[in-house]
Amino acid sequence: MKSRGLVATGRLGAALMLAFVVALAATPGLAASGEVHFGRNVRVGGHDFSHQTFDGKHRARIYLYNHKPQKPGCVWRSDGRGGRVKVCHLQRK
Repeated sequence: MKSRGLVATGRLGAALMLAFVVALAATPGLAASGEVHFGRNVRVGGHDFSHQTFDGKHRARIYLYNHKPQKPGCVWRSDGRGGRVKVCHLQRK
C-alpha cells in the first residue's frame, strides 16, 4: 500500500505544507521523494485546495496577490522534464 506522506490539517498545517511544496518546486536539482496530500477543508489564501496530492512529477506554484491578478485561476503546465506544474494566480480573500 502506498504511503500518503504528510497530511495538512487546518490553516497552520496548510501553510506548512504549502511551504514544503514551494520548497520542492524551488529545488529542481534535488530529487524529491516526498509526497504532500492536502486533506479535508484546506484553504490557501481563501481558495480550496482540499484533496490534492503533489509530488516530484506533479508540483504546484501558487501566487497570492492583494489585488486582482491579470490572469486569475489555475492551469496545468509542462515543466519540460516530463512532469507537470499547477500554476495558480489567486487573489487573497
